[in-house]
Amino acid sequence: MDNKLEQDLNHEIAQAFAVVLKQLRAKTGLGQEELAFKSGLHRTYISQMERGLKSPSLTTIYKLSMVLGISMEQMMALVEKEVVNVPT
Repeated sequence: MDNKLEQDLNHEIAQAFAVVLKQLRAKTGLGQEELAFKSGLHRTYISQMERGLKSPSLTTIYKLSMVLGISMEQMMALVEKEVVNVPT
């Protein structure tokens, strides 16, 4: 895969994760600060992920999913579905 295609794919996945994270956080009624506190992450990192600027590690996905009351598998299935809806 060439560098441009890889960058585009990384961007699409980050944007899809951003959409899912915002939706799940809203569904649970948590603010960014409360989600950050409960997951042991910084609020600015939550904000960056929700804007598609940062991509989370597996450990971060695990922490977020536990706080959001969803399995990693379910969370990533939502991200996978969202990838096809992300404008390029």
